[in-house]
Amino acid sequence: MQLLDHVSITVSGLAAARPFYNAVMQALGAEKVYDRPDALGYGERCGPGSGQHTYLSVFATGGAPPDAASGARRHWCFKAPDRAAVDAFHAAGLAHGGRDGGAPGLRPHYHAQYYAAFLLDPDGNRIEAVWHGPA
Repeated sequence: MQLLDHVSITVSGLAAARPFYNAVMQALGAEKVYDRPDALGYGERCGPGSGQHTYLSVFATGGAPPDAASGARRHWCFKAPDRAAVDAFHAAGLAHGGRDGGAPGLRPHYHAQYYAAFLLDPDGNRIEAVWHGPA
């Protein structure tokens, strides 16, 4: 069962977010499902009744990120198909304006096979890719 239908991340503008999210979502195998002047979408969108619908929206606020004033940060974690995709996600993010939030590697304090990488997008949102299986 897929628990989420969709989730949204807000950014101050798409000029920096577009190349960053295009790169990290491509590294995870997520297709772009829309690209509008104010928003991007990645994942799967369905027609009425098909039920196969799960995607990420990236919305531009046209100003400072909503969390900038409070200093609060949000966190989103994306499933990767394998460890190589986690590595590719991290490299793509760094190459497209992201900052390192944790290099690819095992996080045994979560569980023995938890392989993840963390990035901060150009607005400081914290995103993660994880693979829970064997090497």
